[in-house]
Amino acid sequence: MWHFIFFKPYYFTRKYQIIAIIKPIFMKLTTKGRYAVMAMADLAVYAKEKPVSLTEISIRQNISLPYLEQLFLKLRNEKLVKSLRGANGGYVLDKPASEIKLSNIIFAVNEEVRTLNCKKESKKGCNNRTKKCITHNLWEKLDKHINFFFENVKLDELAGK
Repeated sequence: MWHFIFFKPYYFTRKYQIIAIIKPIFMKLTTKGRYAVMAMADLAVYAKEKPVSLTEISIRQNISLPYLEQLFLKLRNEKLVKSLRGANGGYVLDKPASEIKLSNIIFAVNEEVRTLNCKKESKKGCNNRTKKCITHNLWEKLDKHINFFFENVKLDELAGK
């Protein structure tokens, strides 16, 4: 899991001393999203001449085969990859790497990148109260920047074309 650590201070008083306790807030992109991007980049590099088996990707990227099978089912359903059967079968990209955005891959595996604890459509605030936390707009802007980044990086950039 990728972690970007931000800190949110909490203050408590004890015996006339002020003690600050720092609680980490993590921006989450789980292994599901990370591994899907890694596997797709591997496919973009190695599937130019022949289809690539999940076993090959598993060995090169150190991702378990059953986990890759789950990811590739979702990627195939979103038409990012296609499978070819037979002795020389495997997976290939369904469209050119220059047309596949990282955001397409991340969303295909039902992943979302979030820095906020609250849901945007929720009536409750970030701290399960009726209003937003004081830094809500900061984290919301960060969400937008991160998603903008994933929207503007294409798979061919990772494959080194």
